[in-house]
Amino acid sequence: MSPLIPRIHFYEIADQSWFPAFLREKVQAALTLLWTTRFPPFQSLPPASLVARILQSVLGRSIHEYTFVDFCSGAGGPTPKLEREVNKALALESIDKYHAKQPKHSIRKDATASVANGNPTRSNDDNNNNNKNNNNDADPSSSSVDFILTDLFPHIPSWKRACSTSAHLHYIPAPINACCTPANMLSLTRPPLLLLAGSSSSQEQKKSGEKKKPFHLFSLAFHHFPDPLARLVLRDALAASAGFAVLELQARDLPSLLTMLLLAPALWLSSWYRFWGDWTHLFFTYAVPLVPLVVVLDGLVSCLRTRTPEEVLALMEGVAGTEGWRFESGREAHTWPTGEVNWFVGIKEGGGLDGSWAGSGAEPST
Repeated sequence: MSPLIPRIHFYEIADQSWFPAFLREKVQAALTLLWTTRFPPFQSLPPASLVARILQSVLGRSIHEYTFVDFCSGAGGPTPKLEREVNKALALESIDKYHAKQPKHSIRKDATASVANGNPTRSNDDNNNNNKNNNNDADPSSSSVDFILTDLFPHIPSWKRACSTSAHLHYIPAPINACCTPANMLSLTRPPLLLLAGSSSSQEQKKSGEKKKPFHLFSLAFHHFPDPLARLVLRDALAASAGFAVLELQARDLPSLLTMLLLAPALWLSSWYRFWGDWTHLFFTYAVPLVPLVVVLDGLVSCLRTRTPEEVLALMEGVAGTEGWRFESGREAHTWPTGEVNWFVGIKEGGGLDGSWAGSGAEPST
């Protein structure tokens, strides 16, 4: 069903070249706060956590096959929390699988003394059975997936802080244009992708010959592109990835417009705690509230810019490389009663990039 409001590509303030860079950073940091903070009782979980569940639900077991590359990351947006949530779920799943594979041991009479000492012994047969279990299931870190932050204007200080907390979160310090991603993009990551010292997941991947495939993420980003650029972004995703996701916190409808008006009070309630010590941020949030003003105004414009799934599909009409792709879309409530995550996911069936993706040490061919 087509929305009643036509798509209008108005200008967003934070996108303009004349907008001060230091204020743009504050606005991006505020957006990250809104992605990663839960506001009870209106939200049961942060929007980023909801997006993590959506990705896990849509991709299923194949989520292990991808390296997720986030474009237009700003100050980080939802990606650091996405990485934590997804890998936490994968680790728990791996642990459950490991325990499910363990044989049920019966206590032998000759083990009685050891049991009394708090150290039960096992028969040689039991130990042999344990050794047959897959090491990947025994090591939760080996099931982890990597996430990469990129932007045309890299936000390196924020990214460094985020990446220091996880071995599976990386960033690319060079500017990355989502319309024409470089062939060597994954070799530019910091810390280097798959070359982390002591990384069990890297060692397991190399040992098994597993080939990770790039998956492009556009978190609250795709609506920024006018139609000609959006078509180029989709063409690049079809050619250089095995999947992509367009993730928006708004739609082109009245409920989303109303939700945007609630962002200012949400920021006034939470910024003092999140940004305590960053007096410049607090000054432009409370004394001269430019940050919440820009977030709300740009949020309203974002609603008018957001595309429906049918409009995204229309942009791919006539674009080469859509053969073998499957497309899904949906909506999930993130804020009661009006806020919804609108998502559109493309998955290349069979997963390959026409044979051009060779995993570690290789890139998609141009």
